Amino acid sequence: MYRERASRISGAVLWTSESVADAEHRILPDGSMDVIWLGGRLVVAGPDTIAHMSTPAETARIVGLRFAPGQGPAALGAPADGLVNTRVPLAELWNPVRVRRWESRLSGSPAPGRLLEQLAGERLDEAAPDLRLLATATGLLRAGAPVASVGARVGLSERQLHRRSVRAYGYGPKTLSRILRFGRAVEMVRAGTSPAAVAARLAYADQAHLAREVRQLAGVPLGALG
Repeated sequence: MYRERASRISGAVLWTSESVADAEHRILPDGSMDVIWLGGRLVVAGPDTIAHMSTPAETARIVGLRFAPGQGPAALGAPADGLVNTRVPLAELWNPVRVRRWESRLSGSPAPGRLLEQLAGERLDEAAPDLRLLATATGLLRAGAPVASVGARVGLSERQLHRRSVRAYGYGPKTLSRILRFGRAVEMVRAGTSPAAVAARLAYADQAHLAREVRQLAGVPLGALG
């Protein structure tokens, strides 16, 4: 069973999952990075450009903090472009002694999700000004603003925006825009909107274009995601 709630960290989501051994889960690209507490260790899920198939080896309770697009590198101290489509132990990115301190505190906590929010939030506070710029850019892209106009609206040239995006999101703003539009399309179809209406509302060329995008990003037809 999967549950989520809005995090105390602006734009982030705290989630829990009761995984069943050998049950396969399809995790769709969403422009985000996660830090995950699983089996007594912390794991970082990098930003995906294709669906990630997860098959837990044992039944377990998993707690994760999904950062808003662009937040992950600031919280974890690692550029996103080096983590695209990967799952790595946090100890490979940080000093292992520091990671063990976090893991020890989480192991002893009756509410590891809240503690994970606190620990990550302390690091994000130090990067607040840059995160505000990224949050504005993400909001514009999520709303469908043309990539060419986003840089100007946040005070960056297109080249500067691209460089900042690669470090923060893992890829350029056009790819993030594509992934965010895909996410909106899946949400709308799951809510009962017809694929034809979704394609028109989200400015896909046609329904066939929407179908190709879903197949490329999710690895399955749109109907399989309902």
